[in-house]
Amino acid sequence: MKTIIFDMYGVLLKESKGNFIPYTYNHFPPSEHNRITKAFRVDRLFTKAGNGEITSDEFLTALGYENPQFYMRDYIENHLTMDEDFYAFAESIKHKYKFALLSNDVSDWSKYITEYYKLNEYLSAKIVSADVHYRKPDRKIYEIALQRLGVFGEDCVFIDNSVENLKVASEFGINTILFNRDNEIYDGRIVYAFNEIMRML
Repeated sequence: MKTIIFDMYGVLLKESKGNFIPYTYNHFPPSEHNRITKAFRVDRLFTKAGNGEITSDEFLTALGYENPQFYMRDYIENHLTMDEDFYAFAESIKHKYKFALLSNDVSDWSKYITEYYKLNEYLSAKIVSADVHYRKPDRKIYEIALQRLGVFGEDCVFIDNSVENLKVASEFGINTILFNRDNEIYDGRIVYAFNEIMRML
């Protein structure tokens, strides 16, 4: 049985970059925007949370959110969009393929997303940057993924919205597909919807 590895943002979720930075600017008044910019660009709080150096609560509290759990849930539930076509796709082929997640994300966010959107019933493994302390396209995260899944690269199909991430994955012999929500140029396999993946498989 082959394994299909999905990226979260830009594949399972329609937002390829997420909306959290504009969400934060909209939450705080303009007088706070310089402070917010410094937190993202200089202090690299988002990157640190995505690398597992700080927790979600620490990250959101440092940004100034007084109720970090509430705002994590609000952002995920109201500002991200699950691609509903995934469910029909998954139901139709789950007897032929195992599914896994390979995502750059904050640990608690990824956990909440997969629970809220009922993805856990489909996923045999989740490799999240904050949990393993490596992020795509670092080669180490692909090594961890293959080891955890117990498969060779050629036994996997990896679907991501980033050309750079796919290029590194292909160095491990992984079959790659670009889910092209951002109209990127790629000389490999490209899809724009889940029903196209079905035909390609």
